[in-house]
Amino acid sequence: MTAHATDLTGQLLIAMPGMGDPRFDHSVVYLCAHSDEGAMGLIVNKPTPDVRFADLLEQLSIPIGDDARDIRVHYGGPVESGRGFVLHSGDYESGNGTMRVTDRVALTATLDVLEDLAQGDGPERSLLALGYSGWGPGQLEDEFQRNGWLTCDARDDILFGRANEHKWTAALKVLGIDPLLLSAEGGRA
Repeated sequence: MTAHATDLTGQLLIAMPGMGDPRFDHSVVYLCAHSDEGAMGLIVNKPTPDVRFADLLEQLSIPIGDDARDIRVHYGGPVESGRGFVLHSGDYESGNGTMRVTDRVALTATLDVLEDLAQGDGPERSLLALGYSGWGPGQLEDEFQRNGWLTCDARDDILFGRANEHKWTAALKVLGIDPLLLSAEGGRA
């Protein structure tokens, strides 16, 4: 295996048209970890239409306070779809294990963050994802070689904004790309 040149932790992956995996069609994935061992990220633009935050709290027997936040629940990816991950602003840290991704963004997968959010506390900005997207060693790099993904800097409005249907286009615009000009075919010189 060849080592990858760049650590893409904290970057957004933008799915290219025609990437071949329908689970990632028009996806924007925030990379929480990227190393020689592989990569882990969360899809940030695919809300789950049939799962509500209040229903999840009820299933987990977490009391809902008067100031509870209405957090949108997202499909984070095909791996461990029953497990929840809260991607959030860097102003919050769980006593039970928050992983700092960057200075501005962290990830917590413990119940205490849900308990805090249910009481109106917790991080200023957050997104709850069920499941995650994972790649083994070299797998993501191979998908880059096949024109499966573009990358760009992660912006808070793309990560935590509520307009999920516009996040893919917004991420492309960070790169100065008009989505109408994208082709699913890779060129050969």
